Amino acid sequence: MRKRGVKNLIIDFGGVLIDLDRQRCIENFKSLGFQDVEAMLDIYHQQDFFQNYEKGLITGEEFRDVIRGKIGKPVTDAQIDDAWNSFLVGIPVAKLNLLLKLRKSYVVYLLSNTNDIHWQWACKHAFPYKGFRAEDYFEQIFLSYEMKMAKPDAVIFQKVLDETGILPEETLFIDDSEANCRVAKTLGISTYTPQAHEDWSHLFGHR
Repeated sequence: MRKRGVKNLIIDFGGVLIDLDRQRCIENFKSLGFQDVEAMLDIYHQQDFFQNYEKGLITGEEFRDVIRGKIGKPVTDAQIDDAWNSFLVGIPVAKLNLLLKLRKSYVVYLLSNTNDIHWQWACKHAFPYKGFRAEDYFEQIFLSYEMKMAKPDAVIFQKVLDETGILPEETLFIDDSEANCRVAKTLGISTYTPQAHEDWSHLFGHR
């Protein structure tokens, strides 16, 4: 299970652990009346106020109020949250099992561009498994909205290195965004960019 020279793993959330359904999210927002949502929603990097929300620059309430303004008619928090959370599908059980196995051989960290609505949903619906919770799979969890910074800015990677004390040359970063991986490489971190729905357990000689 051990990958030569690697002691630490930094793992992305969306697209690497949890499966995403961008089109479903777009359709649900459009059904509420948010017609120009498609240009702002990206699998890898959000745009406009979605990006500000991921960076923690606006609150969940402010995020919902912007959406209400875009829709132009009354919609409830629950309607907005349901549409937004429909971006998230779930984490395959095989990946939850893989995380638990990896923790026996590596120091495992999560580094995610995410927001509080999505993270609360994931903690309630995606991570719970055999009594385990989100924090049980990782040594430490780094979330963009809490850090007030986001990938691919180099500062977020440096913050993780500084806060954990891990060495870049002993670290593998697994992220489905090539832009994020390019920046991590400039800091001396090894990277791997999985495809959508890929079973990347082959990296560790395990299937």
